[in-house]
Amino acid sequence: MAINLVEELRWRGMLQDIMPGTEEQLQKEMTTAYIGFDPTADSLHIGSLVPILLLVHLQRAGHKPIALVGGATGMIGDPSFKSEERNLLSEETLQHNLRGVRSQLEKFLDFDPSKTNAAEVANNFDWFKDMGFLTFIRDVGKHISVNYMMSKDSVRRRLDGDNGISFTEFTYQLIQGYDFYWLYTHKGCKLQMGGSDQWGNITTGTEMIRRMGGGEAYAFTCPLMTKSDGGKFGKTEKGNIWLDPQKTSPYQFYQFWLNASDEDSAKWIRTFTFLSKEEIDQLLIENQSAPQLRKLQKRLGQEVTTFVHGQQEYEFAVKASELLFASDTLGLLNELTETQLLEILEGVPTTQYSRNDLVGGKDIVTFLAETQIFPSKGEARKMVQGGGISINKTKVEGIESMVNTLNLLHDKYILVQKGKTKYFLVRVH
Repeated sequence: MAINLVEELRWRGMLQDIMPGTEEQLQKEMTTAYIGFDPTADSLHIGSLVPILLLVHLQRAGHKPIALVGGATGMIGDPSFKSEERNLLSEETLQHNLRGVRSQLEKFLDFDPSKTNAAEVANNFDWFKDMGFLTFIRDVGKHISVNYMMSKDSVRRRLDGDNGISFTEFTYQLIQGYDFYWLYTHKGCKLQMGGSDQWGNITTGTEMIRRMGGGEAYAFTCPLMTKSDGGKFGKTEKGNIWLDPQKTSPYQFYQFWLNASDEDSAKWIRTFTFLSKEEIDQLLIENQSAPQLRKLQKRLGQEVTTFVHGQQEYEFAVKASELLFASDTLGLLNELTETQLLEILEGVPTTQYSRNDLVGGKDIVTFLAETQIFPSKGEARKMVQGGGISINKTKVEGIESMVNTLNLLHDKYILVQKGKTKYFLVRVH
């Protein structure tokens, strides 16, 4: 192949364990490879971006990607490095989640059937739904010993923990192993990729292919993403950062990358973008000489937000990010939906004010005192006279200015700016 996929992934920090012969196989011929995705929700989150990017890199290098959405395994739950068993999903919920995950994957991979390396989506429920338990333990279970299964780190940790492991979860590696065997047999799939916590399950698959079919299969894993401060990657105080714009808006998505530390940004820009090594090295040099400009974070945010949500949403996210820091953003303020407005102003102090008190208008000084933005009319007057107050991003010209219901955003909000950086959201009821 023209691109050495393994070398590319290695310098990007996307390679951890690799089975002997894997690199040679990828250099030798177009190789079909798969990654499993867990349908525990109807959207993937940014923790799933690394496996998605692995498939994209694979396809760009001329190989054929298969995204396996685990309709069957989603009913059980993977015990890998989990401390306890998770709740099982109903079939109806699972089908809903599968549709959501599939539609997201189709945004990132090329499914053009005229191409020999067209991407495919597979669902392991398709080959497990008609397989009986006796058939499974006779045809699959007999090939892998309990000793082999218990030697896996993910199983051993659960056995040594307080909660133990159920038979259901113990058999998970057999099911995932059989997925690889089925795809090897029916789709010519010779490679499985995944997170480093999946190494035990993946190697069970290569062992099953060897024992059941006398074939040879390959595997590699990528490191699990971490944050330099020890926090969980992809999590904020509000929860997961989702790829679905209805769950995490493009603005909030962009903010996640923009707020990354220099240390994390330097690592993530290799993994989460397609920028060349030369471009990244140049960015790192520029960031070191002027870290206050946050060039690294801005470029990381641009690349990932555009990849996931498109150019238009990225441009809006940048404009929205500037709303609180630029003075000429009245136009943008009026364009925002109520949801977008509240997202951008999340964390801004909020105060309540009666609609009746605005009927006929209220002078600016009294308004600022009654909303308790200022402790007294004297202080409010002084700030207004000094030109330090804006209403809805428009500077208040003098103490004779009036505030009335015409100032309302979405018929219920007034945005007050005090000085250059302090904001207050007045909710009128």
